[in-house]
Amino acid sequence: MKIDWQIKKKRGNFRPRLTYTITLESFEKKLAIHAVQVESHIPMIPGSHLSYCLPGEHERSPSWKPDRYHVFQVPYFKDGYTDGFIRLPFKDSGHYPEVVSSFKKLREAYEKKVRSVYACPPIEQTGSLGISEDTRSQIASGVTADRLLSLFG
Repeated sequence: MKIDWQIKKKRGNFRPRLTYTITLESFEKKLAIHAVQVESHIPMIPGSHLSYCLPGEHERSPSWKPDRYHVFQVPYFKDGYTDGFIRLPFKDSGHYPEVVSSFKKLREAYEKKVRSVYACPPIEQTGSLGISEDTRSQIASGVTADRLLSLFG
């Protein structure tokens, strides 16, 4: 699985925008792994439809405490690709270590599942059953007699 992301923010009171793509490798798609999802460390922000956050409002309010977090999910194995974007909370520092830690959390959960599923080896079985020796011995004389009669009849 490959995860690529970018954080961009305009100058001023604009919120940063996280865009990301998650792409499965071909061998991962062939494993048919059920989608894995994790709760990220990235808080959902109030008024997330707004591209800006003024001082004292929403996440820039001294009383704001995050109570919900975004969920990241590995793409469905038949698609093998997903993308998305999240408006991040405004931070004066411009540092977002929760983005890296969230993607690492997703990767670790997914790789655990990959190792578990990969441990289930492929199998191929064939078989054949014929008449049992017990039945053969019980009906042998009748079958032989029928065959002999069919030669003369």
